[in-house]
Amino acid sequence: MRNERKFELNMTRNRFICLTIVPLLLGSAPILTSVQTAQGLTQSSAAEGRTAQDNTHKSGASNLPVNRPLITIAGLCDHSVSNSENSSCKTVITQAEFEAVVDALEPGMPKRARHEFALHYVDALVMAEKAQKLGLDKGRNYEEQMKLARIEVLSKALKKEIFEESSEVSDKDIEDYYQKNIAKFEKAEIERIYVPKDLKSSSTFDGNVTIASSQSRLNEPEQRIKEKADEFRARAVAGEGFTTLQADAYRFAEIKNAPPGTTISIRRISLPAGHGSVMDLKPGQVSAVLSDPNGYYIYKLKSKYVLSADQVRDEIKEALRAEHVQRQTREILDSAAATLDESYFAR
Repeated sequence: MRNERKFELNMTRNRFICLTIVPLLLGSAPILTSVQTAQGLTQSSAAEGRTAQDNTHKSGASNLPVNRPLITIAGLCDHSVSNSENSSCKTVITQAEFEAVVDALEPGMPKRARHEFALHYVDALVMAEKAQKLGLDKGRNYEEQMKLARIEVLSKALKKEIFEESSEVSDKDIEDYYQKNIAKFEKAEIERIYVPKDLKSSSTFDGNVTIASSQSRLNEPEQRIKEKADEFRARAVAGEGFTTLQADAYRFAEIKNAPPGTTISIRRISLPAGHGSVMDLKPGQVSAVLSDPNGYYIYKLKSKYVLSADQVRDEIKEALRAEHVQRQTREILDSAAATLDESYFAR
């Protein structure tokens, strides 16, 4: 399960950016309400209020009326109100209006995060109203930014729609995926020896050498490490304990830290690239010496089994969702083709 606090911090980091788009999203909707026009909700707000009230009752979150004032901003007036009236006007945002904004940006925002969001929202409203009075909502730049904002919102809405569609995963889909990919769900208890490639003693050689001999010396340490790894494997096949062999590998590499434990439980998909053949060993068998950029590995399979479909149910659901999202997105993107004039974009 994702850490809720981490999620909240990440979302908070983006909220102020999102709020700069809020006035654009609202367009001509009268969200700023002066005292003269704040006596009742508009037809749109009333509908939102009824919807929010229905949702509130369904969730059991609160029995408070959704049309109650939630945020009051004294001194913030609709741009149509004259400057002489600014001192006596205010903006009132009801619970329904506030929750409509929250749901548009981040449905399910944690309760404790809404207070900070509300403060950012007020700041954005005040700044947007001032910008409008200065005429910053006029001109080519503003219109282009509005177009981009609309494109971004629609693109995001489509991605959300595709993701929500992907959540419908049937039991048959899960079972079919499990049977077709059963190797992914193998888990084994293995012993492992790690022989690091980085030897402290391998970097020292005199400077009085030719390029050819220098290259030869650079290759020499890794050859020596591979030969040592082959020796460790031969000792493992002969039945020597992996704990002793791992300690010897660390001494060979001149690593003073305590060597790691040698017995681990691991899935096929968690093994380093190119090491999957370990899962094909029979219990008691020792693998060949396998390499990766950091060192050499020798494995011994102790036991192996397959996780049940119930154990990996959530994992399969996520995999199927990801496949659905990727497939749907690719179909949409492939329905159009773009050609760029490279003479313009060339660096």
